[in-house]
Amino acid sequence: MNSLQRHLCDSPVYLFMPDHMHLVLQGTSAQSDLRQCVVSFKQASGFWFRREMAGIRWQKDFYDHILRKDEDLVKHLRYVLDNPVRKGLVTDWRAYPFKGSTVFDLDSW
Repeated sequence: MNSLQRHLCDSPVYLFMPDHMHLVLQGTSAQSDLRQCVVSFKQASGFWFRREMAGIRWQKDFYDHILRKDEDLVKHLRYVLDNPVRKGLVTDWRAYPFKGSTVFDLDSW
């Protein structure tokens, strides 16, 4: 069982950059624990990094931002998806391979 399932979360978008990642989370129930989902993910992937890719480590903490009901979710998702374009890695976010969603079919966007 992965961190998202265990902590009752979905990820409308996730995106791995060369030196960081973006992860948008949303709870799927009143019992969802977004913070613990991130902590669990970082712990499991950090263990994998130590075993498979010596020298790769997560930073100690993470930056979070809670979207309010009046904020446009799609606008934030597009901001995340456009990150590799802003960094000059691709000219269109659709061409960037290190992205996904547990909610949306990004190929249909």
